[in-house]
Amino acid sequence: MTISERYRKLYQDILAFSQGFQGEGSAETERVPQLFEKALGELAPFDEAVGEIPRIRLEEKLTPILLKSHFVLDRARLLLDEGGEPDRAAEVWELEQQIYRLLNDL
Repeated sequence: MTISERYRKLYQDILAFSQGFQGEGSAETERVPQLFEKALGELAPFDEAVGEIPRIRLEEKLTPILLKSHFVLDRARLLLDEGGEPDRAAEVWELEQQIYRLLNDL
């Protein structure tokens, strides 16, 4: 799977998780959907354009975006964990691992 395909899959996975989270949660986790929207906002500009970026510039273009998204998802994971939703926190951890693997391959 190419970097572009993995980036698009990551975006779709985060989008799917965030849509499944709408309207649910406790007071501790009420900010989680906003954090997912922020992460998606970081990733969205390159969702379609990632395939047009020359291979030599992928690291330069995607690394800051992936790091920002990872930071936001990490905050969401911690809120879920503190809010008593360890299963969802584990799902977010898997999304974070996708980002790590993509960063390592850049």
